[in-house]
Parts: sequence; C-alpha cells; structure tokens
Amino acid sequence: MKKALLFVALATVMGFKSAEAIDLTPTGDVRFRYESLQNKYTGSTGNFSNDRWRTRVRAGLGAWINEELSAGVTFSTDSDALSDSYKGSTSRNQSYGNYFTPKAVFLSEAYVDYHPMNFGLDGKLNLLLGKRDVARTLIVNNDLLYDGDISLEGATLQYGKAADGKEKDGLVFIAGYYFLDQISTAVGLAGSNDHAKENDPYLTVFQLAYKGSIGDSPYLIGIGDNNFQNLRNAGSSGAADTNNVKVADRNVVELFGNFGGQLTETLPWKVYGQYAFNTDSHTDNAAIDNKKRKAWLAGVTFGDAKQPGQWAVDFNYNRTERDSVFPFFTDSDRKVGNYNSNTMGWEVGATYHLVQNMTVGLKYYNYRQIVGVEVGDPRLHTLQGDVVVKF
Repeated sequence: MKKALLFVALATVMGFKSAEAIDLTPTGDVRFRYESLQNKYTGSTGNFSNDRWRTRVRAGLGAWINEELSAGVTFSTDSDALSDSYKGSTSRNQSYGNYFTPKAVFLSEAYVDYHPMNFGLDGKLNLLLGKRDVARTLIVNNDLLYDGDISLEGATLQYGKAADGKEKDGLVFIAGYYFLDQISTAVGLAGSNDHAKENDPYLTVFQLAYKGSIGDSPYLIGIGDNNFQNLRNAGSSGAADTNNVKVADRNVVELFGNFGGQLTETLPWKVYGQYAFNTDSHTDNAAIDNKKRKAWLAGVTFGDAKQPGQWAVDFNYNRTERDSVFPFFTDSDRKVGNYNSNTMGWEVGATYHLVQNMTVGLKYYNYRQIVGVEVGDPRLHTLQGDVVVKF
C-alpha cells in the first residue's frame, strides 16, 4: 500500500495522471570508517593528528517513468554542506562525537534524464538536467580532477552512456555546463563593479572517448576539456587564498585511459592513467606559474571484490602541481597542510567482500608538498579502515 502511494505521489509531482508505468529502484549504502590522519612537519611545530570515527550514508530512489524519461533523487550525509559552500563538497562523511547529536542529511542528487526515441536516436542520447553524481555524469577514470563525492549541478548531454552512467562500447561523447556559484554583485580584478551575469563562476566540460576491446582485454581511451571561468568571483570570503583559486581561471585539458584483462577466471586486472594540463598561462593571468600547470596519475588494480570471498588491491601514484587542476574539486584525502594541490605521493588500498553486500577495506595515503611553500615541509600520512554495506 505504501509503495503504491509513493508511485502516485511521484507521478503527480512529475505531472502524470497514471503511475502504472513507473518503475522505482531504491539504492543506498552505509559506511563505517576509522581514520587516523597526521600532517607532520619538520620539527615539532605545527604537527597535526586526528583519530576519528566517521560514517557515510547515501539513500536514493530512481524512477523509470517511460522509455524516454527517468529521474532520481539521493540524500546523503555531508560534512561540508553548511560550512564550506565556497569550496564545494568533496566529502559525504560525518564524524561521530558532539555527545550523540543527530547527523545532518542533505540533498546530493536531484535530476531528470530525457532520452528521446524519435529522430533515429533510439534512446542513445541522454539530456540530464539537475544535480547528479560526477561518475555517472562524466567519464571519470579516477579522481585526479574530480573527487568521487562531487555531484555536478547544471545540464549535460551524453552519447554512449547507459541510464546507470556506465559507458557503452563504442564512441562516448559528453558536453556539460555547470553552475559553480550565483552572485548578485561582482567585483572585478581591478575592483570595478561588473554585471553579475557576466561574472558568475561556471564550468564547461567536453569529453570524447572510445571504449572497446583487444581480444578479451577491454580498454577505454579519451580526451577532455574542463574550462573553469570567473573563479575570481568564487564565494564571498575575503580570506587568504592559499590554493590560488580566486584569481586564476583554468582551462584543464585531460588525457585518460585504462586497459585490463583476466589473470584467472575470477581475478581481473587493470592499469589506468590520467594526464591534465592547464592551458591558461602566465600571459592569461599573472597569478599562474607556467612551470606549475601539470598533473598526472598512474595506477594498477587487481581483483574487483564483487562477490563474497573475492578481493581487490589498488595502487596509484600521482602528482598535482599548484596551477593544474581546480584544487577544491580534486580528491580531498590528499590535502597536505593547507593545500589540495601542490602535492605528490602514493596510496594503496585493499578490499575484501566478506558477506553478500558487505565489504571491508583498508587504505593508506602518503603525500608531501611538491614545493615546500609551508614552513616545515608537511607530510601527510592517513590510514582508513572501512566497513561498507550496500542495499
């Protein structure tokens, strides 16, 4: 009875008089994490450590309304939604403590997906409107440019992506326009008042890739352009900008790919890599250092831990120069001192599928600053232990 009422309610909101065609798919997961984080400086001054227990909860509902229309919403915990709106949210974690107070839950996805069947498209083209998980919106090879917890806000045109966000075999094309912030007044670099509509920070993304196989070995190779504009007006804070964000736009061109196979019938392997380069230079903006515009990542994975008794191990090394990627969107777990970029290092993790829908994992991060801009040359050491249940 409750499910039927939910069908009717959702159909009414969408403007349909009948809910018979709607197919609802609930999804979600709960993660329990222990994290030990240390930022160590040369000498004792400035050393920082934090041992904490954390949780992440995500619960969503996907609605397949008809062959041309679907929609979805997801709610999740979020540590930064209230305090760090300027920086964006790259963490769905909530730390335990504060004397058992309830943990906040926010809207992390809300989108519609129109995939027309006419004009010979046969549902191959997706028009996404709203807020959606980055990995299901773009082609994400790893988290060099975008942390896995980000959900983009705007409009996306996809070709070669399935409704669940997975790439299909063959050509894949993505074009997107995303709103970084909306402002009613704006101050230019020279302090002049400009029209707000000409200064809203925004992001455009274009990606072209091909997914295929050589024998029994699948591969994906692609190129992308990520254009961050009007970052000088990002947020309203006048605080010091240690990551060089508010004064320097970025046009980040990326090359990415992966190649894999099977060691045994139940043990897959995959190598992957990504290279990013900020084509905006010192000529475009005096805040940019031409020698600090590159970022790259390379890694290897064995196993996939999809079934009980299976395991997976992953290792990657990456280097992210200060003026390369947009620092507030790259993986937040690599922050060294006060910097999300200007970092280099490695990470290794292992996952074991203990029982159906439940995995346990352990991951270690080892990072340092590329250039010791902070006194004491900080080093990051982080250990994370996870228990994840999916439903």
